[in-house]
Amino acid sequence: MGGYVSTEKNAPSAEVETDEMKSYLSSLPSKHLEPLWSQMDVMVPQSPSPTAKAHMWKYEEALPYLQTAGRLVPEEKAERRVLMLVNPSMTSPYTTDTIYGGLQLVNPGETAPAHRHIAFACRFIIDGEGFTAVEGQKMPLVRGDVVVTPPWHWHDHGNESNSPVIWLDMLNLPLFRYAPVHFAEGYASPRYPSTATDPCEWRHPWGPVEVALNSSKDKYAIYHYTGKDGKPLSNILGVQAERLDPGTTVESQESSSYIYHCYQGKGRTEVQTPSGQTVVFNWISRDTFAVPAWSKIKHFNESDKDKAYLVACHDGPFLDCLGLRRPN
Repeated sequence: MGGYVSTEKNAPSAEVETDEMKSYLSSLPSKHLEPLWSQMDVMVPQSPSPTAKAHMWKYEEALPYLQTAGRLVPEEKAERRVLMLVNPSMTSPYTTDTIYGGLQLVNPGETAPAHRHIAFACRFIIDGEGFTAVEGQKMPLVRGDVVVTPPWHWHDHGNESNSPVIWLDMLNLPLFRYAPVHFAEGYASPRYPSTATDPCEWRHPWGPVEVALNSSKDKYAIYHYTGKDGKPLSNILGVQAERLDPGTTVESQESSSYIYHCYQGKGRTEVQTPSGQTVVFNWISRDTFAVPAWSKIKHFNESDKDKAYLVACHDGPFLDCLGLRRPN
């Protein structure tokens, strides 16, 4: 394609096709050939064109359905007791074009059976207390934690408390529609042998994140979760937290797509997608919303006294690995 992008709007369709051209075009499909010039806007668009739409899942609306699943779905399927957040313009596993999200519930006394898989997974703990064990390191789960399960690491989840534990799952499952190499393996026993470990390299508690965010005197601050090597949590998905002071507004536009979750506070987000869709999300604590790639985002903290905290999972590391992120 040589990097050429036509700037003539509807130029190909404006041309009058001769009988010879019509005959020529009709002969191409039998040879499994297609003319690029008639699909230039699709192959080389003027801006990113994600399929996903901006959409919000209100926690107060989803919770009753999740609680019903907790009553109807047995313990042996606890690892699958998830309500997938399906983008309205797509089918599962798409929450955005590259990220899958789901709400999972584990009841008191249950264990989600040990297994491992190719996908990278991170989880944000919304409510309750439980545990995740990764490669024999058993770490506690409490509200606000970000917990990571690296690819092909044995892991299991459980709940030793007296009330359900609920978290937001975020994985790179949509990418396997393009590279169908994902699979999982179950462990021989429900639990992988583990020892209590705290702190643990795969658990990122909320406390230090909030301290880091509040150490800035700016009205807006962002914190990027990193591993012990100082790099993003994976080379596929990244996680960040944002703080907005009362009355603060912040704008951005990125090549990445996002799953946002409100940890604390209330406000609204205006999203203008590349397709021209404009939506407004009024969020409170525990709400989750999807933002397609290259959307114009405006976050507003509508409180006049309380800070707002948002946590977001994004595909920035994946784009960086492939050299696809738009330079600033």
